[in-house]
Amino acid sequence: MDLLLILTYTAICVVIFKVFRIPLNKWTVPTAILGGVVIIGVLLMLMNYNHPYGKYAKESFVSVPIVPAVKGIVVAVEAEPNRPLKKGDVLFRIDPKPFELKLARKQAQLAEAEQQVKQTLAQLEAAKARVKKSTADRDRNKQSYNRYARGNKKGGKIFSEQEVENRRQLYLASEASLEAAQADLMRARLSYESEIDGVNTRVAQLRAELSTAEYDLQRSVVRAPADGVVTQFVIRPGMMAASLPLRPVAIFIPDQERMIAGSFWQNSLMRMKPGYRAEVIIDAVPGHVFKGSLKQVLPAMAEGDVQATGNLVSARRLAEQGRALALVELEEDLDDYGLPRGVQGKMAIFSDHDVLHVSLIRRVLLRMVGWLNYVFPVK
Repeated sequence: MDLLLILTYTAICVVIFKVFRIPLNKWTVPTAILGGVVIIGVLLMLMNYNHPYGKYAKESFVSVPIVPAVKGIVVAVEAEPNRPLKKGDVLFRIDPKPFELKLARKQAQLAEAEQQVKQTLAQLEAAKARVKKSTADRDRNKQSYNRYARGNKKGGKIFSEQEVENRRQLYLASEASLEAAQADLMRARLSYESEIDGVNTRVAQLRAELSTAEYDLQRSVVRAPADGVVTQFVIRPGMMAASLPLRPVAIFIPDQERMIAGSFWQNSLMRMKPGYRAEVIIDAVPGHVFKGSLKQVLPAMAEGDVQATGNLVSARRLAEQGRALALVELEEDLDDYGLPRGVQGKMAIFSDHDVLHVSLIRRVLLRMVGWLNYVFPVK
């Protein structure tokens, strides 16, 4: 753009010298050159500072890597690449047979666990009955032992020592049986009352596993995550789709607001505030200027990024000259021009500090660069 300004001034000087037949001597030529240096220098300083120019601008967009949640063989591909899709449209299908079998197995295990809960209740009732029976046996044997013991204490020796000992052993055995029955009752009660949120723990666990199996079966059908298009879609039936984040099987581009990002020197930041007017030229649309406004200047530059690693930061990082990134929102829709995402161009930001109306010169020069795109893109 600076070169265009110099060439324009040179062309004006040539025309003036030709039309007015000004002689070329040691006074006129140095005057024209010195005047050009002063005029162009002042204009460039005012224009570049107050109305920054981004030589490199490009549309930025977000893509979504498609990674299936489950692993399997692709059996059908239903989406067509580069065609508009709605959220939920089927992209491709993974063989559902392994997931159906797993789901059926979990359903059977859940039904068995629910039956086991009923069996556990029956075991609890049986354990209560055994405790009652053991308690009755213990009480009867205790009474018998006490009767035999009292009979011997009166001195009459009604019962022999062997009979008394037998009764005592029966009483102790019934006492042990009662303790065993009580332990069985405790075990049956703990098994039956093992619950979480009012549901048997085993049943709750299998219900969760059943939900996981249903989820895996649903995820065997890979769908569009949003409205948009899937591009470079080369997956085919028979391929193995793996659930690996580093190996996406497709790239999905959701519908989103089209935004142009431009890079600017840091000395232009004082004249770049959200809401300032902006103009963008795109290589793919020669001669046309897209109007818009500055949405924001990104709050960080990659050249100053420092992360925790096992290496010290080199001083050479401090010598890297970072450029600020600005996002411009266009008034026109680039979709109306049939442009693919990621088109490039150039942009200019027009601040409110318009000294000597140099913004007019910036606009003219920007359009001249846009006209050159008819012949070749200016890099």
